Amino acid sequence: MPGRTFPPITVGVMDVYRCNPATGPINATVELPGSKSITNRALVAAAFADGNSLLSNALIAEDTELMISALRSLGIAITVDAHACVVEVTGGGGVPPACDAELWCGNAGTAARFLTAVVSTGQGQFELDGDSRMRERPLGELLDVLRSLGAGVECIAGEGHLPIRVHARGLRGGHVAFDTPASSQFVSALLLASPYAQGDVLIDVEGPPTSRPYMSMTTAVMDAFGVVVLQQFETDGAKFVVAAPQRYKGRTYAIEPDASNATYFLAAGALTGGSVTVTGLGTASLQGDCEFAAVLARMGCRVERTPDFIKVSAPPSGHRLKGIDVDLNAMPDTVQTLAVVALFAEGPTVIRNVGNLRVKETDRLSALRTELTKLGATVEERSDGLTISPPQRITPATIDTYLDHRMAMSFALAGLMCAGITIKDPRCCSKTMPDFFQRWERMVARTG
Repeated sequence: MPGRTFPPITVGVMDVYRCNPATGPINATVELPGSKSITNRALVAAAFADGNSLLSNALIAEDTELMISALRSLGIAITVDAHACVVEVTGGGGVPPACDAELWCGNAGTAARFLTAVVSTGQGQFELDGDSRMRERPLGELLDVLRSLGAGVECIAGEGHLPIRVHARGLRGGHVAFDTPASSQFVSALLLASPYAQGDVLIDVEGPPTSRPYMSMTTAVMDAFGVVVLQQFETDGAKFVVAAPQRYKGRTYAIEPDASNATYFLAAGALTGGSVTVTGLGTASLQGDCEFAAVLARMGCRVERTPDFIKVSAPPSGHRLKGIDVDLNAMPDTVQTLAVVALFAEGPTVIRNVGNLRVKETDRLSALRTELTKLGATVEERSDGLTISPPQRITPATIDTYLDHRMAMSFALAGLMCAGITIKDPRCCSKTMPDFFQRWERMVARTG
């Protein structure tokens, strides 16, 4: 389905990043900041927990800072050492201590959705709001489920969207169902809060689960903090049982590097004829996006994975990357990376089953069509995917990023391969990696 045409974002004259093409194969080993997804899950568990928690390699970026600020407003004591990437959380020993708070979620889906469930376990009145894009993103199915468990939720401006007012009186427990939820964060939010319900919570996810690995990540973090979840994944759904009451226990917890952000660095080696190793991610990772290495392998790359690292090398000399047909429903945050890599592959690349990208930081499918077309690609946009036919030659262009960090990061890959590519509003990377372009330049310097 054709998407809407995005207006350009207005930025200051100097608020751009001018890409520098690689002068040879990139051969580098990189260490990356912690996972946003794991950090925010661990923060919620630690906030509920009995005792203190020490989170190492925590991500300190816009999305996690929003979560930390909100938890502090709920009465949780949190100390942050940004330089060391360590966060100490004094657990609240149960439901949120505060009985009245206003929580700002920006455009952080994890914050908005997780905090809605968190405050529902408490007592009192809580207001949650976000920026203009977060107000557009769906929340309705989560609100309906929380209402069925006893929460009073009032949508202030429009049903199913922020801003909302939660009249919290605890969650009573029971059997609930999500019907092919627009975001796996709805399920993860309820899972994280369920140990503090008054009775057991049984969750049915009907229809093929969206972003299934993120649900597994949630239960793995819960298990690490001492809460047991029974789970069963099926082709057409999933089931979870959280016995309640249970209590999280404070602990020292090391957070993996962010696998979604690792994809840009791994792809850089593949495109330039070199090899990039990301340390701290490997075969035991909680993150489904580590499987992006297997996508690159299908395109012809050589991949090595151990418990401690992922290494991606370009196809052997004389061989090109090849376009593929791939279902990325399990790892939608890698779609933008693959879409840009596809510009340099032989033959078209077809990306399927990622309709949920339309309700992310921006409508990512339409944004990709617009920006890839600027670079000369032929792009067919469907309701749930794209077909990308690479151009004979890349056309230099200025890339709009739509306040979406993944647009900025992914199109940096095109800038490795073609002179004259400029990326607007590079500060949007502050959402998950404020120093992305500094790290990128250090990697690019390792050529030859």
